[in-house]
Amino acid sequence: MQEPLLEVDGLSVDFALPHGTVPAVKQVSFAIASGETLALVGESGSGKSVSSTAAIGLLPDLARTRGAIRFAGEDLLAATPRRLRRLRGNDISMIFQEPMTSLNPLHRIGRQIAEVLERHRGLKGDPARQRVLDLLDQVGIPEPARRIDSFPHELSGGQRQRVMIAMALACEPKLLIADEPTTALDVTVQAQILTLLQDLQRRYGMAILFITHDLGIVRHFADRVCVMRQGEVVETAETTALFAAPKHAYTRMLIDAEPHGRKPPVPADAPLLLEARDLRVRFPLKKRLFRPGSDFEAVRGIDLRVRRGQTVGIVGESGSGKSTLGRALLRLLDSRGDIRFDDTALAGLDSAGMRPLRSRMQVVFQDPFGSLSPRLTVGEIVGEGLRVHAPELGRRERDARVQEALNDVALDPAMRHRYPHEFSGGQRQRIAIARALVLKPEFLLLDEPTSALDRSVQATVIDLLRDLQHQYDLTYLFISHDLAVVRALADTVLVMKAGEVVEQGATETLFRAPREAYTRELMRAAFLEDTAA
Repeated sequence: MQEPLLEVDGLSVDFALPHGTVPAVKQVSFAIASGETLALVGESGSGKSVSSTAAIGLLPDLARTRGAIRFAGEDLLAATPRRLRRLRGNDISMIFQEPMTSLNPLHRIGRQIAEVLERHRGLKGDPARQRVLDLLDQVGIPEPARRIDSFPHELSGGQRQRVMIAMALACEPKLLIADEPTTALDVTVQAQILTLLQDLQRRYGMAILFITHDLGIVRHFADRVCVMRQGEVVETAETTALFAAPKHAYTRMLIDAEPHGRKPPVPADAPLLLEARDLRVRFPLKKRLFRPGSDFEAVRGIDLRVRRGQTVGIVGESGSGKSTLGRALLRLLDSRGDIRFDDTALAGLDSAGMRPLRSRMQVVFQDPFGSLSPRLTVGEIVGEGLRVHAPELGRRERDARVQEALNDVALDPAMRHRYPHEFSGGQRQRIAIARALVLKPEFLLLDEPTSALDRSVQATVIDLLRDLQHQYDLTYLFISHDLAVVRALADTVLVMKAGEVVEQGATETLFRAPREAYTRELMRAAFLEDTAA
């Protein structure tokens, strides 16, 4: 390797907390050269982000750092705060995972990018605006002259991430640190962002330190890989060599954690549990001056049949109508068309009419931390539904049901007195599943339940869902943009685009020989290399 641009040597980071010192990074060493892409990979809590933020002096005051960090030969740990501020934005830039929390919701995107140019390059007025327009064009924002005055909420997730990239590249840095920049994006948008980063890397000759837990991305994007576990580097190698012959058991575990296995199909004569005909969902749009109000049709005439014990996967990009369809089927949204659950017509039922069916139809959402009340213990969260749907149960009976549900999802019932923040992401998702299972439902709507999880945690949740389905004869509607997960779980797949089903069929048939160009595009973007070209 040529002379390193960034060199981290024996880095250790401890956090001084009230109850003692917690080691986060232990003797970590890696280097990255100009024009190179180095991937830092590992599960949540492995120390990836702490190592990268230490490199640019963004750790909180309670952090204690030892070792050496050199950028172009300069010792960053000895640099003054003023010197670090000059380096950040000019020579080193960073892209964070969630652009909506990184962008100021009160300021237009053009102003936020221009602020970087003013602070580091002294550009103001028309020259700054022209540079912002050039940057927006470089990162692929359509109609930059119109979008420059947009607020962050007026852009899609992929467009917001492009704005973050424009801010990071405003001063043409030598090193770009990208911390999980594609985790929350659809596979097609993810592929576009990765291609964009590669194009910009070639244009500017910059190095990229890419932090991720998705080894599928690493295989196609990085030159070298540095694998971290529990704050330590366990293996570093060229990307091709690492995937061909991983040396450390942990690396092999991460590679093997990709979703695998196939669900056996249900009998063709299994009884129907849920059926929809010509289902439509419309949302009214706001009236504007001199323009009459109109409706936006999010779901357009969809037919769907789900048999008992079956898993139906629904895939598509953000905005395709996946989640809207799922919520409409459970009557969580107003819709038109015929919906029948176990021969009961749902279309005309109000909330009171639906209440007796709610215990039989449950939902597990994407973000367990957002859907679990931080003020309730796990036992109270899981048992909450029993208070509504089984009021005849006494306290002891209710607690016994809660413990049974926690056992079902492989959590220690003794943990039921803890609060959600005391659990990992995978454990919180198990709690969300237990909350749905405690009512002994027949049907579960799973809306992106694994998208925020590490691949290894995903694999355990997938195995758990399979086991629970077999044990309780559950029926799943599984919504996801992760095609590898859908392939491992679903009997049948529906591909949605712009509110319509563009293709559907048995999972293996559809993945091996997709008929529609849109389906093939999704699979290429997801790096599913064994699908038809």
